[in-house]
Parts: sequence; structure tokens; C-alpha cells
Amino acid sequence: MAAARKMGKTELFAHFVEHMEQFDITLRRGDVRAFFDELQQLCEQQLQDSGEFTLPGIAKLVLQKREARMGRNPATGEAIEIPAKQVVKARIAKQLKDAVLPEA
Repeated sequence: MAAARKMGKTELFAHFVEHMEQFDITLRRGDVRAFFDELQQLCEQQLQDSGEFTLPGIAKLVLQKREARMGRNPATGEAIEIPAKQVVKARIAKQLKDAVLPEA
């Protein structure tokens, strides 16, 4: 079976424009782009303010602290210190996992 082509940003915006026509809602690609831009800004603001942002039925994004630790330079094998930092992690919703992943 051939692998499906990944959907890019342009295809994503076009999909929403076409899909909303079924409900007699006329959107332009610029409208969809503006929605996603606003969603991104809201996500950034919520992560900064509360440390988490939920997309219901999709995922929860959480800000997580990583402690400093020792690591190795893969090229030389030399021990290096990796500083503490914060990272954004995505916790995928159970509903999405159950829909996509086969039961084990």
C-alpha cells in the first residue's frame, strides 16, 4: 500500500474552505489562516499564563520543566552538562488514540 501524502498548510486551509461550504458557510483561505493564527496566539498566551492549553478531543499541550543533567557528545563521547530548560509536551487525547491506534 502506498503511503498517503502529508497534508501541508495550504491543503489544510483549502480543506476547511471546502468543508464549510457543505454547511453554507463561505470562508476564504485568508479567514482560515486568520483563525489558525489566532489559535496559535491563544495557545502561546495560555501556555505562558497557566502552563497548559487543551484542544478538546485532540491534545493537551503542557509546559514542563527539565532538570539539568549530564549527557554525552555523540561525536567525541565527551561528557557535557545539559542545562535545565522548559519544554512544551503534547498529551494526545484518549479519544484520538482510540480512533487511530489499533487495540493491543
